[in-house]
Amino acid sequence: MIDKSIAQAIEVLKTEAESILKLTERIDDNFARAVDIIFQSRGRLIIAGIGKSGLIGRKIAATLNSTGTRAIFLHPVEAMHGDLGILSDNDVFLAISNSGETDELNILLPSIRSIGCPIIAFTGNLMSTLAKQSDLVIDVNVEKEACPMGLAPTSSTTAQLAMGDALAVVLINRRQFKSSDFQKFHPGGQLGRRLSFKAKDIMYTGDAIPMVSVGTIMDQALDIMNEKRLGVLFVTGENRKIKGIITDGDIRRLVVGRAVIHDQPVETLMTKNPRTLLPETPLYEALNIMEAHQITVMPVVETNGELVGTVHLHDILGKGAVKFNGV
Repeated sequence: MIDKSIAQAIEVLKTEAESILKLTERIDDNFARAVDIIFQSRGRLIIAGIGKSGLIGRKIAATLNSTGTRAIFLHPVEAMHGDLGILSDNDVFLAISNSGETDELNILLPSIRSIGCPIIAFTGNLMSTLAKQSDLVIDVNVEKEACPMGLAPTSSTTAQLAMGDALAVVLINRRQFKSSDFQKFHPGGQLGRRLSFKAKDIMYTGDAIPMVSVGTIMDQALDIMNEKRLGVLFVTGENRKIKGIITDGDIRRLVVGRAVIHDQPVETLMTKNPRTLLPETPLYEALNIMEAHQITVMPVVETNGELVGTVHLHDILGKGAVKFNGV
C-alpha cells in the first residue's frame, strides 16, 4: 500500500506534468513571432510579473541572460515609481500573469506602449485585460492547480516556467549559442570553471593512454583497448607520433560487416590523421570540436605530433569525478 504522502506527491507531479504537455496543443504562430521579435530586437527583454509570476519572471530572465539573450526583471511596483525609465523603444516587454488581471502590471501597459516597446504576454486568460492590450499572447492556461484548494499557484507557475524555458532554448538555437559562449557567461559556475581549464589539466597520461604502435596485431590491440576502457585506441609511429585512431564504433561496424580483423595489423583498420588537441587547448574549444564532429574521446599531441594524452567528453562535462591528469 502506497503511503498517503507519496500518493499525494505523485498526484501533484502528474497534474503539473499534464499541464506542461497540454501546452504543446496550444502553442502557435504567436510563439514563433515572439521569438522573431526578441531575436531581432536591438535592446533587451524586459520581464515583469507580481508574486509567484514575478519569481518565475526572475528565473526566466536569469536563464536568458546566461544563454545569450539580454534580459532584465522589472518589478511592476518599482516601475510605477520611476524604474520604467529603464525601457527604450529598442526593448521588448514580456508580462507574466496567469489571470491577466494583475492591476499593478496592467496599469503599466499604456506607458509601455507609448514608449514603443512590443508587448508579449504569458497568460492563462486570453480574454483578460493583459491579453487585449498585448501585441502577442502566449497561452499558458492550465486546467487546474495542483493545490487541492485550487488557490496556490502550482501548475500555472510550472507552465509559465516551462514556456520560458522553451523560449530560451529556441533563442539559443537562433543565436547559434556555443559552449564557449556559455563559459564566458558562467566563469564562476562549476561547468564554467571546468571549461576554463586546458586539455593538459584533465587529460589521461602515461599508462592510461590507450595506445599501440604501428604493426600491432588487432588481437593484442583489442586487449589493450578493453583494458583502458575509453572506447578508443590510438595508433602511433616513430617517436609516439600519432598515425591513426580506432574506435568502438569502428570495431562494431567491422564485426557487423563480417570483416576478419583479429589477425590484421592496426594500420589497415585505423582512421588516419584524426582530429587532435594541443595541451594548451581550452576545454571550451575542445567541447565545441567534440560537439561539432560527434567525438567522445580526442588525442592530445604536442606541436610535433607526439601523443601525450587523451581527453574524454565526460571529464569535460564532469560526469563522475573529474580526473585531473588522469588520476
